[in-house]
Amino acid sequence: MHIVDNGPPDARAALDAALRAWDADVGELVVHSGHGNVGYGRGNNLVLAALDSDVHLVMNPDVELDRSALAASLAALDAHPEVGLVAPAVRGDDGACQFLCKRYPTVWVLFLRGFAPRRLRERFERAVAHYEMRDLIGERFVDRVPLASGCFMLVRTALFVKLGGFDPRFFMYFEDYDLSVRLSREAAIAYVPEARIVHHGGEASRKGWRHVAWFVTSAWRFFARHGWKFA
Repeated sequence: MHIVDNGPPDARAALDAALRAWDADVGELVVHSGHGNVGYGRGNNLVLAALDSDVHLVMNPDVELDRSALAASLAALDAHPEVGLVAPAVRGDDGACQFLCKRYPTVWVLFLRGFAPRRLRERFERAVAHYEMRDLIGERFVDRVPLASGCFMLVRTALFVKLGGFDPRFFMYFEDYDLSVRLSREAAIAYVPEARIVHHGGEASRKGWRHVAWFVTSAWRFFARHGWKFA
């Protein structure tokens, strides 16, 4: 197991304290630290050269796994050889469904979902619902999902390495969408409802101006690479 510590040097003591409870019988634990905050994608890529597994799990620290989440994800990969990446069923702190599987976005729908006032968002709810795949995401297996969230991605290791992992040019936001687009050319992305997680994360617009700037910069880079869509 690998842990990538993207925090500042003074945060390492807290991590070391948490890791003292690690059970060595579970397996070797390797911590990658000292590089500072190099971004989500670049940080994940630090383990690429060391991977020797069949599958690789990318997971946020603000995610809680249901007890059977990993087993369900692995079962889906075994049953569907055409699938290269599994996306889970996600709920928030309040128990409400978070629709993190997406269709290819438009600039307009990203603005609506992330920054528009509530009344305007409600007026164009149909566009947001289509983007969030609300017509498909529920209790049924869905293959050929266009875009998956980086908060939880169980991916076949050989495929992840072949793609070079995440594009390090995305410091934060849209590195998961970029990977999804590139991965979809090689294999399918599947939504597995039995793989359940709780995601405690929030939206960029609620985290301050710095996150908004990262979001806009990464969105621009994503559209410039994969094609602009406005409506």
